[in-house]
Amino acid sequence: MKEAEFSRANRWLLPDGVDEVLPPRAAALEVLRRELLDAWRNWGYELVMPPVIEYLDSLLIGTGPDLDLQTFKLTDQLSGRMMGIRADMTPQAARIDAHQLKRSGPTRLCYLGTVLNTRPEGPGRSRNPVQLGAELFGHGGVESDVEIIALMMETLRIAGLPTPHLDIGHVGIYRALASEAGLDLDTENRLFDCLQRKAAGEIRDLLEGVAPGPARDRLAALTHLNGSVEVLDHAGEQLAGAGESVQTALRHLWALSSAVERQIPEVTLHFDLAELRGYRFHTGVVFAAFAPGCGQEVARGGRYDGIGEVFGRPRSATGFSADLKNLLALSERELEPRPTGILAPWGDASDLMTAVRELRANGERVVVELPGATVSPEELGCDRQLVESNGAWKVVPLTE
Repeated sequence: MKEAEFSRANRWLLPDGVDEVLPPRAAALEVLRRELLDAWRNWGYELVMPPVIEYLDSLLIGTGPDLDLQTFKLTDQLSGRMMGIRADMTPQAARIDAHQLKRSGPTRLCYLGTVLNTRPEGPGRSRNPVQLGAELFGHGGVESDVEIIALMMETLRIAGLPTPHLDIGHVGIYRALASEAGLDLDTENRLFDCLQRKAAGEIRDLLEGVAPGPARDRLAALTHLNGSVEVLDHAGEQLAGAGESVQTALRHLWALSSAVERQIPEVTLHFDLAELRGYRFHTGVVFAAFAPGCGQEVARGGRYDGIGEVFGRPRSATGFSADLKNLLALSERELEPRPTGILAPWGDASDLMTAVRELRANGERVVVELPGATVSPEELGCDRQLVESNGAWKVVPLTE
């Protein structure tokens, strides 16, 4: 088949990884969206609606190369400057907090909208996810991390996910150990790759002759410092010679663990000190939720202090995000049956139009039957009809 003929025959196809949501799932998605926005409002989070596109140097500033690779770029025809289609709404929320709102105390913001990625973030993932998230700016203590984690878990509960387990790390530990070892940027990046694979042998070979013995041992220890909360005890022993930054991070994890266990006793905690997701963006605690039977994270977040500095106001920050479409796909919520409705005849008589308006005002779904249309009432989702009887309009079952 010629290319032109193929194009005409398949022009309805969407690009790989780009999807759309159809009835009745679209309605279920909207119901969940409203429930989440209401819940976040009850926690004190204010909704923001950033633009889908903005200047690239604002959209990507302070985020690292990963987001840069995920961002579609184009030239603004008005200014000639490069623009980007947002691939993540977190930096936009940080810009709004630092430059637009300029509040002195803690600020709680939430958002929910479509983003676009150059590549899917995992097998079966969409390139146009509906990103939801919440960010807490202006507070650097463990309490704000606990609040964000609790809100993330409440979001998953509302979405109807089976009780997930929580994976927790702290990028500040690796960052401090690498600094104490005096690693150059290239060695640090190579070590980062080895840690993600937990390749202990490669780590020792890489650090041989580069880092002093104690520093090398502490870095290598990260590969097996993972498991339940007891891991923090082992970490305290094996990282005992590290500097104050490492000890502060460990104390932060202990406090976080205790608070989360009190507030969300049903959640299973797993600690992994070699988990460095978002390493070039996050500055402290990082966390991700995993649902039973799903190998990929369903929500993630962490602390990213100082991101507002590029907008003139450095602010402590912590938050989480997830894909609304993915949550619904994994949810145990049942899709609502197709709504029923009333089939009304077409017409512009005042009494008919008044009857239709009153029914809709009372919450009824009224579908007007267009002249010449051959669609059946069942296809329109109608189980009743509006008929005139003795000079008045009344609703009767379709079987009458």
